[in-house]
Amino acid sequence: MSGATINLLYFARVAELVGTRGEAWPLAEPTTGAQLLEALQARYPQLAPAARLKLAINQTHAKPSAPIRPGDEVAIFEPVTGG
Repeated sequence: MSGATINLLYFARVAELVGTRGEAWPLAEPTTGAQLLEALQARYPQLAPAARLKLAINQTHAKPSAPIRPGDEVAIFEPVTGG
């Protein structure tokens, strides 16, 4: 596999909306979580507003400003609400 991709993992409702649990996503240069979410929303409009989604980069919860580099694993999931 080329190093110019990231491995996206989708969980729960996000996986239902996009119709898959994961995919390789082309990424030629570093980006941020926020930029990735914008790109995902462009490809999957049903995720809107994607800015609400949470990220984990390489199994660590990450803020939207966190860098994502080629070769990273990025999990995308809905915010968890407590009760």
